[in-house]
Amino acid sequence: MNYVINQGWAFYWGTSQWMPADIAEACEIADRLGMIRPVVEQPKYNIFDRPRVEYGFLDLYKKYKLGLTTYSPLGYGVLSGKYTKDIPEGSRFSTEFYNKMVPDFRDRVVKTFELQKIADELGCSLAQMAVAWCVSNPNASTVMLGARTRKQLDENLEAIRFVEKITPEIKARIDAAVDYKVQIPEKEALASVRARHL
Repeated sequence: MNYVINQGWAFYWGTSQWMPADIAEACEIADRLGMIRPVVEQPKYNIFDRPRVEYGFLDLYKKYKLGLTTYSPLGYGVLSGKYTKDIPEGSRFSTEFYNKMVPDFRDRVVKTFELQKIADELGCSLAQMAVAWCVSNPNASTVMLGARTRKQLDENLEAIRFVEKITPEIKARIDAAVDYKVQIPEKEALASVRARHL
């Protein structure tokens, strides 16, 4: 990566879905060899999926100044509010692939009913609250949006107006609504593939 950066083809480099130990090792190797270490990790992060961001990377934020470019703030669309009645034809969860990726999909949909009540009190949509919740994490340098339409993009961008409303009290209510319990970060499926090649 140093070569790419030294050529001016990139300013920085980062990782995507790496385990905390792998990122720490990459930083240590870079420091030892006088190279540029990764400055950002790209993890999945949303109200339902958060152990790695909130617990797994804690030491890395401080020790290496690691930033995050998070993705899936709407939990593959579950937090968009579009799954409250039926699964729309052509949506992600109308395919077997996503149903296998998120086996507790239906349980998550039920939990969005309580989340919607909180969003209503804040004066925003469920999607806007979910994005604002992600942005409110000081370790999230960037929150990537996956809007399919201009209307969805406009709605998601409006979330910035609600970040200040995501107070510790609101976060506690969100945690209660989804029955959040601290979990040990699970190993990503791609981690074993990466380990074979490093």
